[in-house]
Amino acid sequence: MTATISVDAGLERQDPTADEPDDIDAQRLGVGSVRKKTSAISQLVTLIAVVVPPLGLLSAMGVLWGVAFKPVDLVLFLVFYVFCGFGTTIGYHRYFTHKAFETGPVIKAILGILGSMTIQGPITQWVTDHRKHHARSDRDGDPHSPHLQADTLVGTVKGLWHAHVGWLFTTKGMERGDIYGRDLYNDRIVRTIDRLYLLWVVASLGLPYLLGAAIGGSWHAGLEAMIWAGLIRIFCYEHATFAVNSICHSFGRRAFVAKDESRNNWVVAMLTFGEGWHNNHHAFPRSAKQGLRKAQVDVSWMVIRTLERLKLVRAVRIPTPAQMTRASLANQ
Repeated sequence: MTATISVDAGLERQDPTADEPDDIDAQRLGVGSVRKKTSAISQLVTLIAVVVPPLGLLSAMGVLWGVAFKPVDLVLFLVFYVFCGFGTTIGYHRYFTHKAFETGPVIKAILGILGSMTIQGPITQWVTDHRKHHARSDRDGDPHSPHLQADTLVGTVKGLWHAHVGWLFTTKGMERGDIYGRDLYNDRIVRTIDRLYLLWVVASLGLPYLLGAAIGGSWHAGLEAMIWAGLIRIFCYEHATFAVNSICHSFGRRAFVAKDESRNNWVVAMLTFGEGWHNNHHAFPRSAKQGLRKAQVDVSWMVIRTLERLKLVRAVRIPTPAQMTRASLANQ
């Protein structure tokens, strides 16, 4: 049964600590997986997604170095970085994974497609991996903890590498089943978006090309836009997201009690529209707002709040001041 609490402006928001029927009993499940290792197709797609964007960066340095940087390239880079990024932060993470708010089919589809265009995997894969991360955070079975190696300098480096990139080739997609994703597989919109995943990958590169060519009036302008707003943008946003797994479980400050090594890191938060307030998130995983302190900028929350005011999302969950006080490390 979900509890509701009344907060400012007369709005009702659901308590992010309330139990849900589908909550996962991590102790009972242990580290069981639906696969013994990451699938070959997932490894291939990941290899392309991780290796090809840096090649785009190198080509930009070699081919375009010394050429005037066109304003349209910067604008398209920012537009695709921001909107596709929101597809991950607001869509994949806060909505599909944690159900921090509810919305209708149109916004759901938009968020799912934009998230897919970051080329971080289909919805079902991303969400089930992340739910397992929360169920086993920084313990045996966590897909991308940096703390499961030997407690030495070499072990620390290996752990950071695994959390940042290595896990994509070893433990990614191992829980893509009903245990962590039954609600997703029962959702027709999610299933449809996932089936068309390769279309969104093509769109992630093709749309910058088409827009660049249309604005610049040549195929060369389209290619240049595809490099900057496609390949380089994917490269930058992927590693900003990967930093949440590696940096935010190793470097930063802790404000709240959490059963793991999650940290708040303002640099990562700026690059990921609020996802870097990671200790806050692990303390209140079902909260739509992750920047819980006054100075903690959370752009994704600003967008969710705007969508709520426009009545495009509802049942938005945030912790109460009393809950935050109880969970504060300062009071322990």
